[in-house]
Amino acid sequence: MSAAESATVPLAGGVAIPRLGLGVFQVPPDDAQRVVEDALDLGYRHVDTAAAYVNEAGVGAALKASGLPREEVFVTSKLRNGDQGHDQTLRAYDETCDRLGLEQLDLYLVHWPNPAAGRYADSWRALRRLHAEGRVRAVGVSNFLTEHLDALEGVPAVNQIELHPTFQQRDLVRTCRERGIVVQSYSPLGQGADLDDPVVVGIARTHAATPAQVVLAWHLHQGFVVIPKSARRQRLQENLAATSLRLSDDEVAAVTALDRGHRTGGDPTTFSLSQIR
Repeated sequence: MSAAESATVPLAGGVAIPRLGLGVFQVPPDDAQRVVEDALDLGYRHVDTAAAYVNEAGVGAALKASGLPREEVFVTSKLRNGDQGHDQTLRAYDETCDRLGLEQLDLYLVHWPNPAAGRYADSWRALRRLHAEGRVRAVGVSNFLTEHLDALEGVPAVNQIELHPTFQQRDLVRTCRERGIVVQSYSPLGQGADLDDPVVVGIARTHAATPAQVVLAWHLHQGFVVIPKSARRQRLQENLAATSLRLSDDEVAAVTALDRGHRTGGDPTTFSLSQIR
């Protein structure tokens, strides 16, 4: 089985992360338990949340209700900007675990560098301490540009970044790969905007697939870990089925050619909000 076809990607320290998971950004707190329960029932084994999404408790309730053994589900959460700083980060991690009802996360990320606050290096130092003490299985960052990565001691296991066909951040991806950092795509469908492109629509027709499945298959072909979001059971099922879709090299190249440098989310050089639900 090739790396592009394997179900997981290895992280430093022997941890394996499922290549496709469920992101719960913008899933309302009251809906989070239902959505995550549906996803787990369909076969998802990777859930990505954050303190800033204000839905960790719902995710935790779903994990408990599922009855699945803890080791079968990979759980990620993230440090919100308002909790940055070494000691605050340690407290915030404990609070996240409490809300999720877990003793240990599989992956914990510094959500944004928030360079105006000047605390992301201290926050990262706290994550490294948590990892060294065995309180979290792997640690990484999110939305970190090369300049932010350069300021860290040690190498994050993951950099979770906005990445989709019209915004590919190729230089940053290259830097991460050179340093052994796994790239994880969020907003992998361009918040839906990339699904109407005629190239994507045409490839979808060829495979009798949905445009979303084509874009997700493109991410997987590139070796990215990808976390699409949906609150609808049918869409959750369709997204998961993208793991079985194989694109030709020409099709991958055609989607890759759609890059326009079009960011849809916050700019890591300036983004500083604490809650982003």
